[in-house]
Amino acid sequence: MERTLAILKPDCVGAKKSGKVLDRIEAAGFRVVGLRMVRLNAQTAGTFYEVHKERPFYQDLVEFMSGDRCIAVALEKDNAVADFRKLIGATDPAEAADGTIRKEFATSKQNNIVHGSDSVENAKIEISFFFSSRDLVETA
Repeated sequence: MERTLAILKPDCVGAKKSGKVLDRIEAAGFRVVGLRMVRLNAQTAGTFYEVHKERPFYQDLVEFMSGDRCIAVALEKDNAVADFRKLIGATDPAEAADGTIRKEFATSKQNNIVHGSDSVENAKIEISFFFSSRDLVETA
């Protein structure tokens, strides 16, 4: 069993699409093992996305992610990271496959509705950014 992190971004929460997106995630066989509404500030958003610090979009990303509430979700499923990346689609919704969450709900490359961990190693780091081990529900 593998875990991954999803973040329902400010554009998702602000547009009241969180329930629809979570429904799609659960319908795809993912189990929610942790869920938390958060409001990142510039410092915490900057720390979370520090891997992108040298990229030209970093500051815009930090401002976007600290602009409103987000929902952090720890998910569990066999092959969770790869399956979730497939479910959400390409970063740019114009390039996302039909039927993916970003194709259906996202409005732009920056406002792409959801974050998904890109590797098993990063999923562990990202989940621990938002959840302690006691916050995560163990499944049978």
